Amino acid sequence: MSVDQVQQRVWFITGASAGFGRVLAEYLLGLGAMVVATSRKVEQLKELEVAYPATALILALDVTKQSQVDGAVADAVARFGRIDVLVNNAGYGMVGAVEESAEEEFRPMFETNVFGLIRVTQAVLPQMRKQGTGHVVNLSSIGGLVSTPGFGMYNATKFAVEGLSEALAQEVGPLGIGLTIVEPGPFRTKFLGRAGGEAACRIADYEPTAGKMRAYFSDQDGKQRGDPKLAAAAIVKAVEAEHPPLHLMLGGMTLARLKGKIEALQKDVATWEATTSGADFPEGE
Repeated sequence: MSVDQVQQRVWFITGASAGFGRVLAEYLLGLGAMVVATSRKVEQLKELEVAYPATALILALDVTKQSQVDGAVADAVARFGRIDVLVNNAGYGMVGAVEESAEEEFRPMFETNVFGLIRVTQAVLPQMRKQGTGHVVNLSSIGGLVSTPGFGMYNATKFAVEGLSEALAQEVGPLGIGLTIVEPGPFRTKFLGRAGGEAACRIADYEPTAGKMRAYFSDQDGKQRGDPKLAAAAIVKAVEAEHPPLHLMLGGMTLARLKGKIEALQKDVATWEATTSGADFPEGE
């Protein structure tokens, strides 16, 4: 990755007021890149525009509002002429067992994490197709690959991001557009402290499972091993690589969790292989 290469790119980042989005915006601006930093709370981003008046554009954007999505994309293109890299970072989580989670608690999370990501991506792709180049970065989570008790609703949003992204990568790849799914483990952002909160309902039977995740939320904020600044550098390195990865896991603990799932899956496949194959019509019928 060369600094000159980064400086020629226009990055469009959702959810840039805090967490990975904020750290990534600051890192890119420090390298000289052009950055469109968007958030529902733009007052938290104004200092970036003051510090980098020529390369930072701050826009109000609620990804659940189609009119705001269309307007922000149009404003970005009007200012910089194009969008080279879209980072779908806006999102949040909630904790609680599936049975404990009320629709009014989890539906807004789906609106942001899944449908908001779709809206922004659909708004940006036409100009990427026109220019014949671009890259989409979708922030998922290790929770989009491996589920955890108490995190089921959040897992569902990130599993959706994974499936959508893998299909989209195959659709836009032949058009010159790359895609990378970022799957972080626990990082020292404010995710645990500012996530969507806990399900109001609490059922005693789930205390040994989902209850442990509730405790994790309250106990581990600020103690995570992952360094957000190193994650930002890793994302930029991946995007600027000659052959960007489809999946970019971040944080050492993600490897152990994914390997554990793969081993369990392989065991099920091997144990039930005959039953799996036996569900087909005989050949020739």
